[in-house]
Amino acid sequence: QVTLVESGGGSVQAGGSLRLSCVASGRTFNFYAMGWFRWALGMEREFVAKLVWSSNFTYYGVSVLGRFTISRDNAKNAVYLQMNDLKSEDTGVYFCAGQKSDLTWSDWGQGTQVTVSS
Repeated sequence: QVTLVESGGGSVQAGGSLRLSCVASGRTFNFYAMGWFRWALGMEREFVAKLVWSSNFTYYGVSVLGRFTISRDNAKNAVYLQMNDLKSEDTGVYFCAGQKSDLTWSDWGQGTQVTVSS
């Protein structure tokens, strides 16, 4: 059993920054990667970023490339999402997720709301 808990969401003006945190507990050694997704009302869930545990390779969605950075803290079993130059279209609920070696996203957090006002 794995538990993922996000924090760090909030409201910010366009151009501002936020840092999201995701702390994992449980059988996290099964994860191949961890990542972030977001969902906005009326939209489909969108991939934001991913970090592969073994290689530290990172991947980003096109809409956030150059503005967001995913990182990790092994000691805390945590991943972070630094979000800079936020835009109104970044508004949504951000979810942390764990990915298994078969590339299925198997575990999800409860989400944290990010609201960017223009």
